[in-house]
Amino acid sequence: MKLYVDTTRKQVTASKDPEPKNDQNGNQKSEKNTGRPMWSTQVFVLDETGGEVITITTAGEKPAVKVGDFVEVEQLEAIPWATNGRNGVAFRAVSLKPKTASSGK
Repeated sequence: MKLYVDTTRKQVTASKDPEPKNDQNGNQKSEKNTGRPMWSTQVFVLDETGGEVITITTAGEKPAVKVGDFVEVEQLEAIPWATNGRNGVAFRAVSLKPKTASSGK
């Protein structure tokens, strides 16, 4: 089951420029099945309950966002994980784009 996060009532701001998502050898990872390059973008998500810094992974073209941009997130998926006694949540999206006045709040 996929867990999607509704970002329509959240303010998302890029807090770090997109970077290649690298493996342990420093090589950029690529998406299984498609081979598209993967990117990691750190963002600050703010709503009425407070704020949190998360890193969102995307595949394909490098997201055209930079630090300080308000960001539009397409299909944000939360992916719980557990490995070697550690656990957390990874985030993945179809795309990250600079938010414009015509794209909503």
